[in-house]
Amino acid sequence: MTLDKAGLASGYVTTVNLDSSGTLPGDIDALVVGVHSGSDGPQPAPGAEHADQALGGRLAASLTALGVTGKAGEIAKIPTLGAAPVPLIAVVGLGDAPKEGSYDLEVLRRAAGTATRSLAGSARVALALPATSAEQTEAIALGGLLGAYTFTRYRTRDEDRPPVRELTVLGSAAGADEAVRRATVIAESVTLVRDLVNTPPSDLWPARFAEIATERGTAAGLGVEVLDETALKEGGYGGLVAVGQGSARPPRLVRLSYRHPEADKTLAFVGKGITFDSGGLSLKPTTAMDWMKSDMGGAGAVLGALIGIARLGLKVNAIGYLCLAENMPSGTAQRPSDVLTTFGGKTVEVLNTDAEGRLVLADGLGRAAQDSPDVLVDISRVIVVMILPIGFFALGSALAEEAEEGSFAFPPKFDKLVAMGVVGRMVLPPLLLALLAWPLIDVPETYLVLAGISTGVNPLVVSHVYGLDQRVTAGTIAWSTVFAILGLVAFAIVRAA
Repeated sequence: MTLDKAGLASGYVTTVNLDSSGTLPGDIDALVVGVHSGSDGPQPAPGAEHADQALGGRLAASLTALGVTGKAGEIAKIPTLGAAPVPLIAVVGLGDAPKEGSYDLEVLRRAAGTATRSLAGSARVALALPATSAEQTEAIALGGLLGAYTFTRYRTRDEDRPPVRELTVLGSAAGADEAVRRATVIAESVTLVRDLVNTPPSDLWPARFAEIATERGTAAGLGVEVLDETALKEGGYGGLVAVGQGSARPPRLVRLSYRHPEADKTLAFVGKGITFDSGGLSLKPTTAMDWMKSDMGGAGAVLGALIGIARLGLKVNAIGYLCLAENMPSGTAQRPSDVLTTFGGKTVEVLNTDAEGRLVLADGLGRAAQDSPDVLVDISRVIVVMILPIGFFALGSALAEEAEEGSFAFPPKFDKLVAMGVVGRMVLPPLLLALLAWPLIDVPETYLVLAGISTGVNPLVVSHVYGLDQRVTAGTIAWSTVFAILGLVAFAIVRAA
């Protein structure tokens, strides 16, 4: 394990390559194949031919004898005892066989990840799962890479079973080489964000996060601009300044930018980056505070997505804002009943200092709107109102479009993300608008997220006030960053199409 200059642990690095020779690569420690569940017992999936030949055509019978059912995620290991050129065959369940031969990509991703995790301690692993298209090849490579992830920076002894060092995807589909490259780029972006989320606040504070974003963003070819606490005060970023003023570690706002010479659409992503959230003076209970290092997951996801978009060279312009602060109690902290002026000039009364995310996002969204993007997305660690309806492991969204006509229709391209399983629908009902009346100031902090953030306008017409095609508000749980990265990069791909 080594540390990079920014202080992140690079850990054990797993690589992936493609083998389209049609034969088993030499010197591998394990071969992964798929199996389907069937009425007559487990059935080997396409790609298992080498394993079946090694066992003299008895793979299905061996699995039946072992009690394997083929249900999704099931793992069985068969030592070959010298009967094959590979010492171990790992079988992973894929569930029922697809009726029309088209595999669910998420099933393949999960299968590759489950198998790779189960083979920790093996140096080289070949993945012989169904890979008859570039999309399937990418899913298998991505799942394997993500499944191999581990974070060991703070462990004091070497791993007994280190993650797989090298993965080989067996397949010869058209476009498979590019698919493996794409999987590598996305996996490296996800790994960066996972490392950020796993790093404790003693080693990751706003200025350090900004340093990492500058280093990694510049290396990927992004434009990077960082505003420190002085620039934030002078620029009128009252939300970020207020949230960060209780900490000895001042806030930062990082702007990342990517431009494609042929692009005619611009996406803007704004990420919540609270490197530790104690709740401020509205202090969290202990059981709600111990995982608050993850409250920077939104900003991490935006950083990872912008790097991924740049490295993939997507035909779209993209801008990312990382709203970085540490929410701490002290004699200088913001207080309930304080009135703040956010970027753009709207006043906000603080009712609960533990509702700090909407304050920093108000500044970020207000600044991002000045870039006149076609789509504006904000992303943060998921809040309870999204956990309850869609669960922890999804990217939730609230979208308002064509509001003056009372329509809540999602645009067709956005539906593709829903179909991919990386986005869950979550719509703001009109009845919530009654909560927005407030006598003292433009909008109370508690309802800021419903009030069009820094504009204080009806959220159902904010898209037209900003001149956007649509406005999306998204949230994701920090440790499910794979969905955040896949969602944002997929969003960029869809918009670029």
